[in-house]
Amino acid sequence: MKSLVAKRSICIVGHKTSITLEDAFWNGLKEIASVRDKTRSELVAEIDSERQGNLSSAIRLFVLDFYRYQRFEIKRNGSSTLCNGPRDGQQRSCDPNDGSIREQPRT
Repeated sequence: MKSLVAKRSICIVGHKTSITLEDAFWNGLKEIASVRDKTRSELVAEIDSERQGNLSSAIRLFVLDFYRYQRFEIKRNGSSTLCNGPRDGQQRSCDPNDGSIREQPRT
């Protein structure tokens, strides 16, 4: 499986910077931002504010954590998972069979 690493420009809180990411992580970041109703730049700004070390590495770890958490929730809950991952207060239930997304009540 070929994974393209590309340098990408992104604006974080009005500051243009570049990051080097594989397509899979760039696309995963886009999916996560969409689920959270944010732009990719807004999500990267959040990651940037909490990171320790290299931004590209922090993004990779964030995307990995998100999908690991999702997988954990599928195993724990059976047919659904929390799409937004552990760092977002609003939870959505995703059905892995049909991909439908439903808002979950806050507890």
